[in-house]
Amino acid sequence: MSDHERAAAARMRSGAERIADLFSVAREEGRAVFLPFLTAGLPNPASSTRLFAAMAEAGADGFEVGIPYSDPLMDGPVICRGSEQAISEGATLDRSLSILGEVAETTGLPSLAMTYANPVFRRGADRFCDRLAEAGAAGLIVADLPFDEAGPLGDAARRHGLGLVLFLALTSGYNRIRAVAEAEPSFIYAVANLGVTGERSEWSSRVERLVEGIREVTDIPVVLGVGISTPEQAAIAAGLADGFIVGTALVRRVLESSDEEDAARSLAGLVGEMAFAARR
Repeated sequence: MSDHERAAAARMRSGAERIADLFSVAREEGRAVFLPFLTAGLPNPASSTRLFAAMAEAGADGFEVGIPYSDPLMDGPVICRGSEQAISEGATLDRSLSILGEVAETTGLPSLAMTYANPVFRRGADRFCDRLAEAGAAGLIVADLPFDEAGPLGDAARRHGLGLVLFLALTSGYNRIRAVAEAEPSFIYAVANLGVTGERSEWSSRVERLVEGIREVTDIPVVLGVGISTPEQAAIAAGLADGFIVGTALVRRVLESSDEEDAARSLAGLVGEMAFAARR
């Protein structure tokens, strides 16, 4: 099936269904889902979609498309610099959502918007979700939205066929895990390290315990993120969870590249290495 045919077939399914299909297929194949993160608008809005396409060709299963934001509280210095560069190159909210749509159309892979609460609620949850669905997004992740305040956005996402992702931290106990599971997110984003996003040399000793605690409560897919930056770490994450997200290591490669061609090669190389390591 060509990329165009795959994209056309995907449009026949809701975003939440496309995410569910992604995990179902991966489980049948006995592997984890790999969702690279990259900021929309890097290295500039005109070139951004091409970088996602390079990662798709290298083995990505879907994408977390970062919406550039001026005050990204969950993100470390590298992704903050990525947002600053994208914004300086003209990546507005609307242009970023258009890039997300181009990524979904070009690759045919489920693409989730990663954003912050302020842009969502400035427009209104329903209007924001309508725009996401119109763009072709499969779902959304709101990094600074407290779970206890996520109900209205979850309702809006469901009305528009989108999957909403909810977070669990290493410190989450049974009651919090159960409450998140009862909200029925498309997947649970299990934060693998304390603190903001960034590359880490070591894992937290509590990651495995968190994943086991989630598994005891629900069969909703678990995706590990924050701190995964090497093929070796990708392999560990793939062995523990249903999926994993890599962000900072990819954004850094774009920021350090000399031009668009160099960035595409660098991203494809790392994504290919991680995909291979995770599927052995």
